Amino acid sequence: MSELGELDRPETPDSPGVWDEHSQKWLMGAAETDVRDTETTQTPSQTTTPATRAGRRGTADPVKALMHRHRELCERAVDPLEIAAGLEAHGVTDRTAARFRHRDVFSLAEEMYARVSKDAETAPQSTPPPAPGVRADWVLLSMLPGALCAATITGLHLTGGRVRPAVATLGALAVALAVRAALGRGPLSARSHPAPPGTYPRRPSAATRLWTYWLLAYALLGNDLLTVALTDGPHGVPAAVRDLSPAPALALTLACVPAAWCAHLFAAGARRKLAASRGLADFTAAVKPLLLGAVALFLCLSTVLVALCATVLHEPAAYTTTVTLGALLLLARLLTKHGPTHAPAVVLGAAAAAEAATLATAFASHAPGCAFLAAPLDAVVAAGGPAGIPAAACGGAALLLLLHATRSLTRASAHATPGEPG
Repeated sequence: MSELGELDRPETPDSPGVWDEHSQKWLMGAAETDVRDTETTQTPSQTTTPATRAGRRGTADPVKALMHRHRELCERAVDPLEIAAGLEAHGVTDRTAARFRHRDVFSLAEEMYARVSKDAETAPQSTPPPAPGVRADWVLLSMLPGALCAATITGLHLTGGRVRPAVATLGALAVALAVRAALGRGPLSARSHPAPPGTYPRRPSAATRLWTYWLLAYALLGNDLLTVALTDGPHGVPAAVRDLSPAPALALTLACVPAAWCAHLFAAGARRKLAASRGLADFTAAVKPLLLGAVALFLCLSTVLVALCATVLHEPAAYTTTVTLGALLLLARLLTKHGPTHAPAVVLGAAAAAEAATLATAFASHAPGCAFLAAPLDAVVAAGGPAGIPAAACGGAALLLLLHATRSLTRASAHATPGEPG
């Protein structure tokens, strides 16, 4: 008896194990063997009949083997689309489905769902997971970074002398802890449970955190440091640090609120579309406008916050630098929560490297015989100011992540498994 045939013998079900590349090849090989065996017993004029379909579910039935592999997924699924999303998350494509005699993944999922329904007609019906709701904890936590940053800026304006550095240090530490708390709960949090085998990890890597810290630090100090580096060199760094502009930091911390709400609206809308869609293509077409709308809404709200902070603090409004960085961080967080974490790390690293290379080149231009290094930077600064460099770096990185997100975040598998209560 073949290995697939042995799966039909009555026995206690065991763990389906980890879905890996070997399992994929095994199932593909099983499907090809079944296709060849059936083709040798049929003539070209024969058509698929109920008897043929019943025979296909016999001892050489690759679909049954696939159901055995994904037994838990099939048992808890409330509709075929949930099975299709799970298969998609494990790397099953339309080409793989064709080996099981189905035109696409959704058609294969429909057969698997129908078989489970017939085998468990008396089982209690499951209810689909509810869309994430609004909770007071993450709403308040998203407001905390902006409130603490505003308090720190107020303390800096009211103090002076040796007390001022202590206020700045304690305030920066408090804001950092508040941001960490805001990212730990609610729609911006990474998933707390492990990802299914063969799918993406849901935790940001250490590299992602490092690049994020650099980008935030550059938003606070970078433009002043670049100006000083091109004019005075390393000797002007203390003055740049002392006279830093807090408006971008305040705008970015306040932007945690619209970021959380936009992420919540996107996740809730995607969950509703997942329950209403009748196929993977339908779901993708319905979710893409939700993603673009959430990003556009965040851009509008963050622009308003930048203008408000600049007006209150009587400073120039750094629209391009702050808004593009906010969009970049939002997209990176959405991908970390719902999709692969490798792309955000790479793109954030590229943007941070561009900014670091700019500062290094500006300072290196003061070395003997290296004045020519400052020529391209002088041209860029003369054309768009020192904010043009981080705006180009973060804007280009955000555009790349948006293009990537329109593919990875519009897949049903990105929203199939519920995360933390939202």
